[in-house]
Amino acid sequence: MPMKQTDIIKTLYHLKHRYGTMNNIVVAIALIIAASWAWGSITMMQRNFALQKDYDARKRELQLTELEVATLEYQQNYYRSDEYKDLAAREHLGLAAQGEKVLILPPNSEAAKQYGKEPTVAQKASEPGSAPSNLEQWAGFLLGTSAEQLQK
Repeated sequence: MPMKQTDIIKTLYHLKHRYGTMNNIVVAIALIIAASWAWGSITMMQRNFALQKDYDARKRELQLTELEVATLEYQQNYYRSDEYKDLAAREHLGLAAQGEKVLILPPNSEAAKQYGKEPTVAQKASEPGSAPSNLEQWAGFLLGTSAEQLQK
């Protein structure tokens, strides 16, 4: 059933007089002001956080650059030093200090180059008589295979 125009007017009249009081209007305006203040505060905090993060990143970058500059200055001072010049002359020109003797050795053989290096897992497995892996030993134990058979 459609509402008549008079019913609509009565409803608006009651709403206006019941809820449209000065106190309700003041409270509504206060809520709008408080909400806008809160929104502005949150926006400002977010902006400050982003700016602080950017500032910290630039500060770290500046510190890193300062460390790199200091390192390069130390290297530059080292390369200008007499100690470096002496070492470079010894290394590149084969010179020696007074009283020193230079000993020139022939290049190492393949056996000497391999000395002290650990064999790889594939090399260990390919060696005859090499010890079986832990898994193979357990499998042999559980299946009743003797240790002598595992060694072969």
